[in-house]
Amino acid sequence: MDYVPDTSVIADGRLTQFLARKNDIRIILPEAVLAEIEHLADEGRSVGFTALDELKKLRRMANDGIIMLDFYGRRPHNWNIRDDDRVQLDDIVRNTALENDAILLTGDLIQRDLAEIKGIPVEYIESPEVKLRNIDDFFVEDTISVHLKAGMKPVIKNGTPGNVKVIRLKEIISESELESIAGDIVRRGKIEDKSFIELDMYGATVIQLKDTRIIITRPPFSDSLEITAIRPIVKLTLKDYSPPEKLRERLESSAHGILVAGAPGAGKSTFVQALAEFYSDRGSIVKTMEKPRDLNVKREITQYTALEGSMEKTGDILLLVRTDYTIFDEMRLATDFRVFTDLRLAGVGMIGVVHATRPIDALQRFIGKIELGVIPQIIDTVIFIKNGKIDSVLSTKYSVKVPSGMSQEDLSRPVIEVIDLLTETPIYEIYSFGEQIVVVPVSRAEDSVTKLASQKLEEEISKRLGGVSVNVEIQGNSRAVVGIPEDLIPKLIGRGGSRISDLEEMFGLKISVEPIAGNAGKRYKAPIDVKNKILYINVGVPNRDVKIYVNNILVLQARTSARGQVRLRISTDTGSAIYSAYRSGKNIEYSVGD
Repeated sequence: MDYVPDTSVIADGRLTQFLARKNDIRIILPEAVLAEIEHLADEGRSVGFTALDELKKLRRMANDGIIMLDFYGRRPHNWNIRDDDRVQLDDIVRNTALENDAILLTGDLIQRDLAEIKGIPVEYIESPEVKLRNIDDFFVEDTISVHLKAGMKPVIKNGTPGNVKVIRLKEIISESELESIAGDIVRRGKIEDKSFIELDMYGATVIQLKDTRIIITRPPFSDSLEITAIRPIVKLTLKDYSPPEKLRERLESSAHGILVAGAPGAGKSTFVQALAEFYSDRGSIVKTMEKPRDLNVKREITQYTALEGSMEKTGDILLLVRTDYTIFDEMRLATDFRVFTDLRLAGVGMIGVVHATRPIDALQRFIGKIELGVIPQIIDTVIFIKNGKIDSVLSTKYSVKVPSGMSQEDLSRPVIEVIDLLTETPIYEIYSFGEQIVVVPVSRAEDSVTKLASQKLEEEISKRLGGVSVNVEIQGNSRAVVGIPEDLIPKLIGRGGSRISDLEEMFGLKISVEPIAGNAGKRYKAPIDVKNKILYINVGVPNRDVKIYVNNILVLQARTSARGQVRLRISTDTGSAIYSAYRSGKNIEYSVGD
């Protein structure tokens, strides 16, 4: 009997199990099928490696005289295995069976139906029974995750978030057994109910087997074949977390932009699942957007992934389906935060999951990605999960006020207050200071503002004066005394006080400028620029004698130009020596003469 198999029965081991029950068999393999399998393996996809192992078994069966194995047709040129190529491939396989008066073997229902429509003999092979050890054999009732690596002992984590016990099995798992387990996972991901291949990329495959998320990695992405399987062991309701009454009231009435934060393994996903079902049970339409889809929620809650690889496109769809609440699990990329923001501003209730070691860190993930003033509109509640429990809850409030630690009324500005919801105590303030957005603890506001103001003012003045050393002393909450070399005072103040006024407005401080006594011979770090093979040492003091030092050794005495620079050609001996020192990171300083 002659048979022509397609890729579906080769990729998951169905073919060799089918042949083990037959006699006097001739297998005709189209070259196009080999091309597809080679392409999948070249891309590092697990399904490709599984199919290669099956082809090796066919070769051994042919060598042992169990079957006859022939190859048919020509290898397609420029084979990219796009969607239209797969349609072409299925057609090649059907025509091969037709031309050789053979029976088509397939595990694809659409392929079977089309063959029957065209009058081609076809036999549909059901999924094989797997008798070898599979990933499920490593799980017991309280197993959180399984970690398998070729040539290493399996690592099992049992317990609950915050109470995990790590177990290392005695036997070392071989690469061949791990390949077998990986092949079984891929097969089951394609055919089992509520299972699917989420991602299949070069060196990495993510598969959801019912409630178990499995990541398979292999070289060159990882140093060897590795399988990580994660399964939720508990499913809780919001009531199980015993939420404080203030939090429950907020969730029921005014929380529409929620961040659930915590460290990896803290129990964020378990809590989010409970929160999703809490809103669903109250009659809200709830959807999720996940990559991969691994939240364990009830069937009423539809789970979306990245549409054509893009969460932005998923967000566009969610706007059309008119959802009340959307769970975004997990947000890491800048585009994720923008999608969360767009949906929230459109009126969708959003619940985002982020990694954070402190509650405030979750809010800081948004700073710089969206306008500061809209943060309270986007995020009204932050729930921090630690060891599987609600550890703290923050809320946000927008106001225009004088920040804590400052006193002058003319220093008022837009401030985001971050409040401990349970104690109603302000704990952080977020606002613009100069050109920077700062997050200041209220309990240490005065010290923090003084230190920040001193540091930023010093950096700004030093930059404007060409990198010279600057002394800044903050006096009270509204005044700063700046010490600089006397000959630079006019440059800092500017014509009619324009430059110093600009600084006062930028920092909200009254600035007094004083000369630094005894600056003759004092050394400063030399700011250096290199352009067109010329070295520029930017002293910032015009028409003065200066000395240049490299690692405390005097290498040059020169006079600055009208622009306050020392100019050296790199082709000269001195220029070459200073340039080499600059390139190698040596300490280059200058001092200004009397």
